[in-house]
Amino acid sequence: MTITLPTGLTAETRTLSGWGRVNSVTAQVVQPSSLEQLQELIRGAPPRSLIARGLGRSYGDAAQLQDGTVIELTAFDHIELDPLNGSVTAGAGVTLGQILHVIVAAGFFLPVTPGTRNVTVGGAIAADVHGKNHHVDGSFGNHVQRLLLVDGCGKLRDLTPSANGSFAEAEFFWATVGGMGLTGVIVEATISLIPITSSLMSVDTTRFSDLESLMAAMVEADSKYRYSVAWVDSLDPKGRGVLTCGDHAPAEALPHNLKTDPLHYNPKAFASAPLLLPGGLLNKWTVRAFNEAWYRNAPRNRVRELQEIASFFHPLDGVQNWNRIYGPAGFLQYQFAVPNEATHLVPRTLDALRMVGAPSFLTVLKRFGHSNSAPLSFPIPGWTLAVDLPASVPGLPEILDQLDEEVAAAGGRLYLAKDSRQSRAMFWKSYPELFRWQLTRRALDTCQSLDSSASQRVRLVDD
Repeated sequence: MTITLPTGLTAETRTLSGWGRVNSVTAQVVQPSSLEQLQELIRGAPPRSLIARGLGRSYGDAAQLQDGTVIELTAFDHIELDPLNGSVTAGAGVTLGQILHVIVAAGFFLPVTPGTRNVTVGGAIAADVHGKNHHVDGSFGNHVQRLLLVDGCGKLRDLTPSANGSFAEAEFFWATVGGMGLTGVIVEATISLIPITSSLMSVDTTRFSDLESLMAAMVEADSKYRYSVAWVDSLDPKGRGVLTCGDHAPAEALPHNLKTDPLHYNPKAFASAPLLLPGGLLNKWTVRAFNEAWYRNAPRNRVRELQEIASFFHPLDGVQNWNRIYGPAGFLQYQFAVPNEATHLVPRTLDALRMVGAPSFLTVLKRFGHSNSAPLSFPIPGWTLAVDLPASVPGLPEILDQLDEEVAAAGGRLYLAKDSRQSRAMFWKSYPELFRWQLTRRALDTCQSLDSSASQRVRLVDD
């Protein structure tokens, strides 16, 4: 697709993929230096030629477009903390990690953070990311007070979640939250924060020998903890696991040697994964050894352990480029959400993947609370299971297709920000408000300039 670039804007041809390193495309990447340049770019774009991209941490193909123009917002990097109102206003290209460096020292924390801080503000809104506290605080979009969006025709829109301004404005806001960048390009957002008095977490860790007792404890934890997450041994027939729950530690509870600087925050990445690992190195035997060590090293029952924010919320950020461990074939993350009535699909999925020989050392189980008003937001009340799987496992596509059918039949869905392979039929069955979203999106992109590889795969953008 040929696009006329504004004066002073250059394009670089790149090969792009999501974090899973599958479904690669070739696209022209541009980095507008100003709002005006971004608007001029969008106004001159041909149909279905643009998509915005953050740091590429979407696991699948949502932030790329074959032969299209991909917009990176590195110049939109301002951060303004408002301590009186407990909020922060940031450019869409700012990462959550950059925000944390500013707000933690001032006694604030993000209301929602996913498993990595290497996510941009624009990406966090577009994917409506969630964290370990969804059962209490919901997803990221719940805490966005205002956002600036350049729509598909280049018009700047100031959007809020409330219908106080207009019903259409609220609909535009919620279509953008979880809208995967297909309503326009987010350029700025104001996000509410939560107050903290220390940068440490008070963490309780418990080991369980079977999945049933682990899941029962997770339900109980809903009313006891703000944050909770479980790691599950995907290769163990009984589904043993480790439950980690916590909250922000108050400064007065810290030992004397930590009270002098209770808001100290300085996360670091300590290692980097090799550029490539042989395809056969990550297999059921090596994963079994890892899972055994991880389970045995976890405490049987430890309470009120003090942990740093980085180790509790973003442990994998300590290893740069950890996605390389899956080798050149890359990996898939299979993440679904199902209602409480479909609890059986958690053990069913683990059993099915174990039988097909799909090893996973990163298997995460969390609880979800109430959904928000965004038609394409992923969370629904109940359970979410996320499993990282080598893409080269024989028979994996067929078993995942079968699991898709069972998830949809139970009223569940897959997460668009993690998905790289679900079918159009699966997506349309599992997001019942899709038609509402498409009507709103059409009003925001009457010029039809936006599209993505994921959108083309599941037919998000209607003809």
